[in-house]
Amino acid sequence: MQTPLCRKLGCDLPIFAFSHCRDVIVEVTKAGGFGVLGASTFSPDQLEAELRWIDEHVQGRPYGVDVLIPAAYDKAAEKSPEDLQQLIPQGHRDFMENILSEAGVAPLAADDLANLRAELVNGRGSMTPDGARRLLRVALAHAQVKLVVSALGSPPPDVVADLKARGVMVGAMCGKGEHASRHKAAGVELIVAQGTEAGGHTGDVATMVLVPQVVEAVGPEVFVLAAGGIAKGSQIVASLALGAQGVWCGTLWLATRESELDPFEKSVLFAARTEDAVRRKARTGKHVRMLKSRLSEAWEQEGAPPYLPTPLQGILYNEAHARVVRAKQKDLYSFPAGQVVGMLNEETSVRQVMVQLQEEYLETMGRLEQIAAEAENE
Repeated sequence: MQTPLCRKLGCDLPIFAFSHCRDVIVEVTKAGGFGVLGASTFSPDQLEAELRWIDEHVQGRPYGVDVLIPAAYDKAAEKSPEDLQQLIPQGHRDFMENILSEAGVAPLAADDLANLRAELVNGRGSMTPDGARRLLRVALAHAQVKLVVSALGSPPPDVVADLKARGVMVGAMCGKGEHASRHKAAGVELIVAQGTEAGGHTGDVATMVLVPQVVEAVGPEVFVLAAGGIAKGSQIVASLALGAQGVWCGTLWLATRESELDPFEKSVLFAARTEDAVRRKARTGKHVRMLKSRLSEAWEQEGAPPYLPTPLQGILYNEAHARVVRAKQKDLYSFPAGQVVGMLNEETSVRQVMVQLQEEYLETMGRLEQIAAEAENE
């Protein structure tokens, strides 16, 4: 299964795992894949602690970091990240509070609320260009970080130059073919072609349509990974056939015992159907594929306030999310998840997933070889 991209980055398998959970990153990387830590919600101090722990557990193997560098965001957040809470209009707070109180979700204790708000500001404050640069300074102090991926746009020229000077591969997410051309012009070396089936920030184009468009747009000079709707080894084969150098998976890891979700959250995940993964702006102010809930749908109704710019909508929503999780209110719970959520029915482990993907890959290749052999004998 090793591809040229694997050889370039020093991993054994073309399975790239995006996760906010360091345990998932470590287990995928130890199993021969390439873990990429989603760092956009960490403060610099938190990221340093996470990367130090990963360094100590991946047995010298390389891994990556994903940061969010938005082109559109609240400019005031750059100047005063410590005051982000004050930038959220009271009307938006009242709207969210009405939803929760009508559902019987208790408010947090004063100390818990203060701690949560400080944590959200420190983390969501990194979801600006300057915030991302602060995270990158931390990441680049760790020699085993060999890939940095920019979400929501091409990384700025100074970031590209710095990464390349340090021998770190430059990556970016892409939801349209024309975006891929801009990434290439900006100096991006690896593009994650993320179809609409994927969880998190995603566009409208399906993976099977998007991947060959991106491959054709960038040519052989830029590596391409397929993302969105991938949970089987057969889909890895299909991705390689479309011209990708590997796959990028995210939702798949949420069902593992190593993931960041607690038992309550996993119970909602396992009950979800494919069609329950919808694209909504409630979580960040940008389209995110996430589990449908009363909380996500409330923002779609007439009379809802306008979405706040990055990172303010995320701060507001995630404060409510913490209360929902504490109250274990299933009808209000939502989390970023792709359409493969309908294929996740029980808890497993990262290692089991990695083994299963490889077995399914080999079975699929065997079927294709049999089809070819039968065709030759006709």
